Amino acid sequence: MGNPRYIKVAEQIKVIVAELLERRIKDPRLGFVTVTDVRLTGDGREATVFYTVLGDEQARDDTAAALESARGLIRSKVGKQLGMKFTPTIAFVLDAVPETAAQLEEMLARAKALDEAVAAQAATASYAGDADPYKKADDPEA
Repeated sequence: MGNPRYIKVAEQIKVIVAELLERRIKDPRLGFVTVTDVRLTGDGREATVFYTVLGDEQARDDTAAALESARGLIRSKVGKQLGMKFTPTIAFVLDAVPETAAQLEEMLARAKALDEAVAAQAATASYAGDADPYKKADDPEA
């Protein structure tokens, strides 16, 4: 799980970074960004900020460049607001959750279509032999 203190610090970093991106960073390359998660290393020296961007591949690339150029400002603001002895270094990583969710939705839709095809085929199917293939004790042919 992790150190409970660092879990709280990660949540604080998440809030601070989200507010900075919304109010302070005025880079035109910055797209519609959502900070999804922040993870700290076990010693609290490095923070990884996961984010998603609404838009196409160009918007993702532009946002990554804008975040990289604003990383120093974001780290200094995080350090001032946290008041810790050591401010963790910050790395921004594009979160793959939306793409993974889209792939899962596609696979579920395919599975549903295959299930419907099997159900439609089963509705019109008939038995290859008798309807009840098991022999009974009172069956005279047994």
